[in-house]
Amino acid sequence: MYPKKYENLIETYSQRYEVDKNLIFAIIKAESNFKEKAISKKKARGLMQLMDKTALDIAKKVDIEIKENEVEEKILDSDININLGTKYISLLIKKYENVPVALAAYNAGSGNVDKWIEKGTIKKDGTDIENIPYKETNNYVRKILRDYRIYNKIYN
Repeated sequence: MYPKKYENLIETYSQRYEVDKNLIFAIIKAESNFKEKAISKKKARGLMQLMDKTALDIAKKVDIEIKENEVEEKILDSDININLGTKYISLLIKKYENVPVALAAYNAGSGNVDKWIEKGTIKKDGTDIENIPYKETNNYVRKILRDYRIYNKIYN
């Protein structure tokens, strides 16, 4: 139920970007259930379900050259996808200074999360994360936090 597929890649990139590897396992479990070639209805791709634009933006930050006409194929590669996805969540954690709000931004986008914080819908410290107004994102954050706790319990 709680696999550790792609462990070597997750270990490498979680150390490089200073993100708990069990959080990455939990994100991949929720996003794609470890299906490397997964593509969502919204065209998010790969293990960590990255949107093309996000992947291109993050690739520039980690010195991976991806051309726009090849992004759809490249981000289905497990190594590239885990590299970019782990870097992306690390940037969100640094920006929001906590995991639950970073997870909300990973799912709903930073623009939405910034608006929610600005309007007082949620607090930047994540103490009222249950107030996320998007049901899908609210459930997403809860699911990943639950699976993250389970991964820590099983493997730590």
